[in-house]
Amino acid sequence: MPLPSILFVCLGNICRSPLAEGIYRHLTAAASEKPLIASAGIGGWHIGNPPDRRSIKVAAAKGIDISRQRARQVRPEDFLEFDLVVAMDESNLATLETVMPAEATARLHLFADLAFGTRQDVPDPYYGEPEDFEAVYSMLFSGCSAVVAKFE
Repeated sequence: MPLPSILFVCLGNICRSPLAEGIYRHLTAAASEKPLIASAGIGGWHIGNPPDRRSIKVAAAKGIDISRQRARQVRPEDFLEFDLVVAMDESNLATLETVMPAEATARLHLFADLAFGTRQDVPDPYYGEPEDFEAVYSMLFSGCSAVVAKFE
């Protein structure tokens, strides 16, 4: 089964979803068929900006470069372009459910539910410390690894 195209979504597309995008891209780099992988935010506050410097730093420490990513907002066409639209938390998921067009073909998921079968939020580290970014990275790496394994 080919790896699904996937859009990771968080609030502003500068902390969690860029990390998930970078990790998933890293984990699927050797796949014979490269899936479409992207990230986006619910809000448009950071459109065009790079990820938060702390997300860039934690990813770089693990050998993943996310510095060239740029924040963007979720678009209606995303629900047709991607197989999976994956929300980092319940609030993001609820918003995606309200903006998803009727003709959408994508399947919506909460990240932890897709990855681990739990209803756990990926915590937003934005107002936290470096260790919060480390914890989010670890959760996302484990989760993305589990998602890749489901489709291998």
